Amino acid sequence: MNLTTYQYRIKDSTAGKHLTEMGYSVNFVWNFCNQSNAERWSKFRKTFSAFDLNKLTAGCGKELGLHSQTVQAVCEEYAKSGKQFKRVKLNWRSRKRSLGWIPFKASGVKVNSDSVTYGGRTFRFWLSRPIEGIVRFGSFSQNAQGHWYVNFVMEEADKGRAKTGKQCGIDLGLKTLLTLSDGVELSRENLTKKYEVQLAVAQRALKKKRVTAIHAKIKNKRKDWNHKTSTRLVGEYDTIVVGNVSSSKLKKTRMAKSVSDAGWADLKLMLKYKAISLASDYKEVNESFSTVTCSDCKERTGPKGLAGLRVREWVCVECGSVHQRDQNAAINILHTPFGASQAN
Repeated sequence: MNLTTYQYRIKDSTAGKHLTEMGYSVNFVWNFCNQSNAERWSKFRKTFSAFDLNKLTAGCGKELGLHSQTVQAVCEEYAKSGKQFKRVKLNWRSRKRSLGWIPFKASGVKVNSDSVTYGGRTFRFWLSRPIEGIVRFGSFSQNAQGHWYVNFVMEEADKGRAKTGKQCGIDLGLKTLLTLSDGVELSRENLTKKYEVQLAVAQRALKKKRVTAIHAKIKNKRKDWNHKTSTRLVGEYDTIVVGNVSSSKLKKTRMAKSVSDAGWADLKLMLKYKAISLASDYKEVNESFSTVTCSDCKERTGPKGLAGLRVREWVCVECGSVHQRDQNAAINILHTPFGASQAN
């Protein structure tokens, strides 16, 4: 069994108002936990656990228009976040800066085809894909444009698929986003560059809604391509090996825009959970020296340094093999022993 999140956009025109009000109530519970935790720390140098916070907030759900399990879920998330970031006091949730969020558990909602009932209200959504499995928990969430979504975390049986016997290494790049060890190249247009003029015009005109809409369009196009590409790869290859290139480190360089547009982290995450769902193997390995190492004789004879980045094809001086730079790197990544630490 595995857990999969399904997201659907709420379509009722009046639903947003009710969800927004409940979102404010969630903020109130979060901020109450934040204040209580800070006060206890200042007096006793101790923090509240999720169990303690649940006792403090017991019975407030009805007054706030929330299901009691939603209040519990907020307390649990607060305690979990505090422990994760090792902080006594977390950021406050406000109406202006915080996007709406309303968590729920399975017993707190009733799902019926293209609608979900929560707190006595029924919210309809666009059924973009069939709902499969058992609802374990979920949430209502709001994006930067103010649109509301319902997210179901479903428990599904492992789907599996017929084995193809194929495996591939993947070299992640900027001009060509993915180069596979078998020579296949997968890429798309640079979305940030495509919309940069429209974005600049909207920013100079101080049209905040237009700026948000353009950013959302870029994000959706990138996400759509990543989903289609990851689904194709997981369906075609039994084993997928990816280099552990760190996008977070490269974002601190002059390549920051291109790295952000590439969306490597999201793509690797999609490959990982889809591989689990279809019983395929996904690995991340150390890709150090993969571009300068000959995939035939394993000698480091490839072009090096910044000047070497322009050389896309080279000949190994040891064995005479001719290599296409990215494909050679992908072959080396495929045959790198697993065990390197994963990068974000």
